[in-house]
Formats: sequence, C-alpha cells, structure tokens
Amino acid sequence: MDITTSGKTVNVARHLPAMAASAPDREALLVPRGRGQSGIDYQRLTFAELDAEVDARRRRLTEAGVTRGTRVLLLVKPGLELIAMVFALFKAGAVPVLIDPGMGLRGFLRCVRHTRPEAMVAIPAGIWLARVFRGDFRSVRVRLRADEREARQPGAEPLPLEPTGPRDPAAVLFTSGSTGPAKGVCYEHGMFEAQVRLIRSQYGIEPGEIDLPMLPVFALFNPALGMTTVVPEINPSRPASVDPAKIVQAIRQCGVTNSFGSPVLWKKIGRHCRERGIRLPSLRRILMAGTAAPPSVLRDYRHILDGGEIHTPYGATEALPVCSISGTEILGETAVLTEEGRGTCVGRPVPEIEARVLPVAAGPLSAPTPALPTGEIGEIAVRGPVVTRAYDGLPEATAAAKIPDGDDVWHRMGDLGYFDEAGRLWFCGRLAERVEAGEKIHYTDCCEAVFNTHPHVFRTALIGWESPAGRVPALAVEPEPGMFPRGQAARRALAGELAALGANHPHTREITRFFFVKHFPVDVRHNAKIHRRTLARRCARRRPVEAE
Repeated sequence: MDITTSGKTVNVARHLPAMAASAPDREALLVPRGRGQSGIDYQRLTFAELDAEVDARRRRLTEAGVTRGTRVLLLVKPGLELIAMVFALFKAGAVPVLIDPGMGLRGFLRCVRHTRPEAMVAIPAGIWLARVFRGDFRSVRVRLRADEREARQPGAEPLPLEPTGPRDPAAVLFTSGSTGPAKGVCYEHGMFEAQVRLIRSQYGIEPGEIDLPMLPVFALFNPALGMTTVVPEINPSRPASVDPAKIVQAIRQCGVTNSFGSPVLWKKIGRHCRERGIRLPSLRRILMAGTAAPPSVLRDYRHILDGGEIHTPYGATEALPVCSISGTEILGETAVLTEEGRGTCVGRPVPEIEARVLPVAAGPLSAPTPALPTGEIGEIAVRGPVVTRAYDGLPEATAAAKIPDGDDVWHRMGDLGYFDEAGRLWFCGRLAERVEAGEKIHYTDCCEAVFNTHPHVFRTALIGWESPAGRVPALAVEPEPGMFPRGQAARRALAGELAALGANHPHTREITRFFFVKHFPVDVRHNAKIHRRTLARRCARRRPVEAE
C-alpha cells in the first residue's frame, strides 16, 4: 500500500494526539526526580501535556531546519526527552537514529560515521563528544541541546501529522552486536504500526494500564498503546547494576501492570522478592526477552505474582515480535525438556507472522528454500509486517540476511531451531556460536541448559577449545555470586559435579573441560546475551579444569 494511492497516513505518532483528545487528564509519563516521605517523587505529565511537549519540540526542530527525511541522532536520557523527541520526529516525518549507550566509544563512533546523521539532539555530554570527535560527526549540520521541558507557546494550535506512508523511512535502530558489529536496522512507518497492533493483540494490553519498561526503547510503544510509562531508576548503559529494591518500590507504589526486562534483571528482582517475602499483586504480565528465560527464574514468580503471567517473546531488532509463549506453558510442558537439553521453546508464531526452519546455507539466498521436516534443526527465517527489509548502508549484510519472495522478504534470524509436533518453535542457539568438533555439532542452548541446573551456577557458555588433539567442546562457567570456587581442589570438585550432569545426556557427555569465569562479557542492551566468541578468545590460552 502506498500513501499516494491509499490517501491514508501511516504514522505511529498519530496515537498520541488521539489519546490527548480522548483522555487528556490521564497520566502518560512518570519520571523519578527524588524521594520523599511517601516514596519516589515523580514528575507527572498527562497525555495532553505530553502531546504539547511533542509539538513544542517539533516546532524547535522545524525552526532548526529538520524536515521530512532528515536523519537525527538522539543522545538523550530515557524518559520525557526520549519519548517526546522521538514522537516529534515521527510527526515531522524525520528519522530518529538510536544507538545503544555504553557499547563503547569506538563502536559508537563507528555507528555514527556509518549512519551519517544530518542533525543531532543531545545532552551536554553528547554535544561535547561531537566537538571532540568532529571528524566522526562531520555529517551533522544541526546540533540541538536537549531540554527537559520545552517552552510551549500559549494557545498554540496542534501541529498536523506529516502524511507518511507505510513504506516511508521511520527510524534507524541498532542491533545489540552480540555476534558481530552492531548494524543499523531500517524501520518503516508501517512496521511500527504493525508492532503496536500485534503487541496489543498478543498480550491483551488495554488503555489505562501502567508500564515500567526496563529497556528504554520499549517505552516508545506506550503512547500508542494508551499505557502510562513509569521511568525506572536504572542506568541504561549498565542495566544489570540496577538496585532491585528501587524497581520493586516503583512497581508497588505506582501499581504497575506491565513490565519488560531481560531474564537477568528479573532474576535479580525475583531473588530480592523471594528473600523478603514480597509479592507484586498489581503485575498482570511480565515480558522477559533478550535471551532465553531459565525455568528456575519463571518458577520464582509463581510465588511473587498474584494471578499475573510471564510471557517470553522471541524476536530480534530486525523482526519483533515473532513468537511468544507463557510461563505457565513453559513450566507445565516444556521446562523439563529444556533442562534435558532439547533447546528453549519460544512458542508459536504470533498472528500475521510466518516462520520456517530452513537448511543451513552459507551465503545469500535468492529465494526461500523448502522447510525442513518437523523436529529437524535448521536456520530460522521469518516474514510478516514487522519484518524489516534492509540494514542501513550495508548491502552485503542485507543480501546475507534477507531472502526475497515476491513483494515480501524473509529475514534469516541467524538462529538455529526446529518445530515440534504441536507447531511450537524451539531455539537451539545462534548459528555463529555452534561448536563443530570432529563430526559432531554442539548447540549452545541445548548444551548449556543441562549444566545451568546446578545450584551454584549462574550461567554457562559453550565454546570451542583447541586441545592438543584438536577442537573440542568446552564450557565456560559463571558461578552464582559468592559461589566462585577458590583453589584448584574446589574447581576440580565443581568440574566433576558438572561433568556428572553432562554424562546423563548423549549430547553433553563429551563436555568435560571447564573454565571458571567471574563475569561473562555480555551485550549492553539486555546484559544477558553472552559474547561467546569473545569468551572463547579469552579462554584460548588458558588450560581448562578437566573433570576426573
């Protein structure tokens, strides 16, 4: 569908003025600004006030020369400035560029150079960065300082929505870079509209709900979903350092009904609640994503939620959502299979999404190949209205990841998995992280889950290690806090216990070499996706502890 033929504007920003008209006094945004006797002190904005903030920013952008199609790099804090500025850019038909904070200066500057933004809106530290590294920011002709509250013009008329169509560029969002350099993903306006539609339908989200998103980008959906956003007290560049007490306090004080975060964060919050006997009765749903949610974490929340449900959506920056499964189904049916090494069940494809498991193939594909039979492991590919079509300025990466199919495109997820007899998709690990040793292929999720059942283990990572006799599968182990084995005897004892677990299953029987690591290298976005190839390089010159 094209705007010139349909006459219909497709722009997710249209939902905000609609909410401002239908529920002007409903709270849209709560931003923590301190603490008082009654708890967290919030700056509160209604939907009408947030809409006015958006229009004020759009006027400022227009006056600075930002127009339809202008690429604008955003270096702003989560909360009011991020939400208001993104919606202002959407309304103007401009294209926000969002790069993960904390990815490291070298990676960040590489993303800036490649994306070539024409304007930037930044906090003072971002403006300073652009001055120091002016060569990397040479494409930027407009530099605006982010303001917490814009000067609104009294009696100003609401600004009209730029008439964008479904295929018009909407944003450039970067991947987490867990298996390679972060890549810019080109989003179109129709894709954002589809995401809102599918998320609302899949999870039964209703206007008036209250959300606490522990990944800032997910707050951008809330004005379109009619949900109040409670900004969490969390450092977006170091989310795993969050104080769980602050998250629990915000949930209880604000009556939060919905929250998104990685399993690593929810494990930390769950432990805090379990040790103190805290329950979270207001939560209707928790969305855990970013990596597979261990069954042990899901079990914790059976005693914390009062009728609420956990959902584990599956997807990627390039395609979200793809599949989903509830915690009830996991614990009732699939968890025991996961812990035996069958992989992680990610559920059935959501409506409007088609998923296939294809034979693993090197290099680009000019057309989709026939799907593999049920139960056979291969590469996961998906298509549907939320599936992005291209990486920004990376034709080779686009050709490698996208499969043309008439007017549609399939995205190769870079993941391995299979379908079961019930039509559920099982995730076995990243294609780039499988370990080939001899004639056998070892899959990360299938192997690690067996060892993750040990009570002293926080998480594990399958890696390949070059032994004198050739490449063998080995396991890096990050113990639970306070459980790191001290001394060679303790390490050998734990290695023996882990090897005994592996001996119970044919596919893990050969894993008898272990590296004990205090902290795994992980992605910035979720602090959950393990950089296994980095870990393998770090362990390459070490000698593993071998089970006796």
